[in-house]
Amino acid sequence: MEILPGRGTPLVRIGESREVVECKLGTPVHPGRLDRAIYETTPMLVLSYSDVDTVELVEVAYTGDGGEEAWFDGVQLTFRFLDDVVAELAERGHRYELTDAGYRFEPGFALFSMGSRSARDLDPEALDDDPRIVCEGVSVAPYEYFAER
Repeated sequence: MEILPGRGTPLVRIGESREVVECKLGTPVHPGRLDRAIYETTPMLVLSYSDVDTVELVEVAYTGDGGEEAWFDGVQLTFRFLDDVVAELAERGHRYELTDAGYRFEPGFALFSMGSRSARDLDPEALDDDPRIVCEGVSVAPYEYFAER
């Protein structure tokens, strides 16, 4: 699934109402809090809604194990080593900043890891203490959204 920095994905756009999203994607598989919902797509989408019930953040989760992943500018973003993804994006001229959970990029997206996957998931020969981090998701919103957090 190709992300659209600052705008969302082909399935969901920032600013769309919950009603429009649910007409396209169906009801969430896990409604969660009122401001956040998980939808059964491939890869799975986690949407955060504003207080006026419009999409303010689109998160694309990794699929793993050969499933569809998130992409941008010809680079696979999810289910790869985070440092490799950042290096490829930097080679293409995309500026970034380090955050607590990963990296944010000027066009309007952030890469993150929650630490639920290990290097061995991508490299069967990795040792238990391999420090490489797996990119588990990408958040898409206007760049200012990430700068405020």
